[in-house]
Amino acid sequence: MTAPSFVWLALFFAIPTVIVLSMAFRAAAPDGGVAPGFTLQTWRGMANPNYPAIVWRTLWISAATTFLCVVLSLPCAYAIARMKAKWRAAVAGMIMLPFWTSFIVRVFAWRTLLNPEGFLQAVLMSLGLADKSTSLNYNSAAILVVSVYSFLPFAIMPIYAAAEKFDFSLIEAARDLGAKSFFAFRRIFLPGVRRGVVSAVLMVFIPAIGSYVIPDLVGGTDSELIGNKIYQRTFPDRNLPHASALASLMAIAVLVPLAGAAWVTKRQEEREAKRLAEATSRRMAGGAS
Repeated sequence: MTAPSFVWLALFFAIPTVIVLSMAFRAAAPDGGVAPGFTLQTWRGMANPNYPAIVWRTLWISAATTFLCVVLSLPCAYAIARMKAKWRAAVAGMIMLPFWTSFIVRVFAWRTLLNPEGFLQAVLMSLGLADKSTSLNYNSAAILVVSVYSFLPFAIMPIYAAAEKFDFSLIEAARDLGAKSFFAFRRIFLPGVRRGVVSAVLMVFIPAIGSYVIPDLVGGTDSELIGNKIYQRTFPDRNLPHASALASLMAIAVLVPLAGAAWVTKRQEEREAKRLAEATSRRMAGGAS
């Protein structure tokens, strides 16, 4: 029964990953291909002094995007899950509505909106919050804003799916016992939708760290991310081994938080199972006495 999914993952994930990783240990050919033999010269090129800044910018923008998306998604998913059933599907559909439009068109719309002659700049200038020299476009802040807008639905939907199955009578019981609303939200609702939050983190962080279109359209020359550098090495420079090495570094940056999230989830499940076993043992011991 697992053969179809295993073959799919092997053909379209495992084998391409091995090919990309192996190309990182080859040299670039003059014709833009890959030279025979293996070398570490490509990895030595990773010592480029510009790369640490690009890697750091990619990581902090991706992490900030993930954090903001999760923070904005939690109250949104909570509110949708508390709605009547007839309204849930309509609101969830409105959240997914932007996906009916091309991703590039939506990002280009933000580029127009953040333009110095755009509507947003005019509003800020009328409020005295900006002037003609203020640049809303072509910087890291623009990348962050557009990234949060683009990836927010990826955070809302998994948290909403978990919140829909949550027993809200637990929050009502906590309030009856004197707990304040935020305390009940933080200590009861958040642990109850933990799996949805973990899924949201992964679904936002992974595409954010490999983003290329957003920084290319609204980021400036000083706001390059790893995705932009991979594109540059692949097409204009025709240096496939260097692009493969950068892609391998990006994969490591994704796999590390994945492994960390899996480890944290496993530890929490083990602690919960241990507490449940201890509570069961105490009840059994009390019943026997």
